[in-house]
Amino acid sequence: MSSTKFITHHADWRALGLPYYPLNVHYRHRFGGRVQKISLDGGFTCPNVDGTVAIGGCTFCSNRAFSPSRRVRRQAIERQIEEGISRLRRRYKNERFLAYFQPATNTYGPLEKLRELWDAAISDPRILGLVIGTRPDCVPDDVLDLVEEFAQRTYVSLELGVQTIHEASLQWMNRGHGHEASVDAMRRAQGRSFEISLHVMLGLPGESRAMMMETAEQIARWHPAGVKIHNLYAVKRTPLAEEVLTGKVRLLELDEYVELLADFIERLPPDTVIERLSGDAPPDDLIGPAWCLEKGEIIKRLKETFAYRNTYQGFRYQGG
Repeated sequence: MSSTKFITHHADWRALGLPYYPLNVHYRHRFGGRVQKISLDGGFTCPNVDGTVAIGGCTFCSNRAFSPSRRVRRQAIERQIEEGISRLRRRYKNERFLAYFQPATNTYGPLEKLRELWDAAISDPRILGLVIGTRPDCVPDDVLDLVEEFAQRTYVSLELGVQTIHEASLQWMNRGHGHEASVDAMRRAQGRSFEISLHVMLGLPGESRAMMMETAEQIARWHPAGVKIHNLYAVKRTPLAEEVLTGKVRLLELDEYVELLADFIERLPPDTVIERLSGDAPPDDLIGPAWCLEKGEIIKRLKETFAYRNTYQGFRYQGG
């Protein structure tokens, strides 16, 4: 069973000669044209930063490096939207946008604050909907009910940082929750009016190819509207940076990653949108791998891999 009403908006990406279902095709089909996300900072923290479940945050995480809106001083949501639109309009000549609450955990706060921020965002007529990034242990029922309420008014995508199904990896990254939190969140969130997108990471220390494919198969069983796939990469001022620089953790080479990426996507449902193929960071913050800055090359290599294999997204999907 799909987690959302997303199937209604499924585009026939294979008819376009593509080996996977990319986000831009989904948005053009869903909204009738180009749509850009504006990264917004709602001023949230995370439960593994403030001491609720852990301290120090995720081993790999630097919000400044991961989130454009954290690289400048935080302003009111309306001002952030205005500046984001001005910037994106110059680059893309675009007039339609999604409000993306991206940095930190954007459901980790009082309901009144969430409602105020989301209302402020969608009050702008150029904003077509909300994208809300959060963790699976930070979506209690009252939060999901509020997300559902907004989904009755506008497009909403709830992004859950699942990352992996493997307990040892979640412990390594200082996540502060186990896989059961993801199972529980999906059980309570599925079947509602909003889309669900899941974040996963490939190349975590100690994870074999078989373990990563187990994560892919679980993602496929959940059948989310979208998936964001990230390679493990290291940025400055994080615990991972030290582990990489001392040789304790090895980051994937490009060829390794592309093979894993193809393996992973082959196991996903054909109507799940591939929202992201890799992660990156500002060059001044990035320790490695350097290839993650070459998004065009990653896409080119992935398409070549699918062509060589004569496979595509869903080729190994078992249904469910």
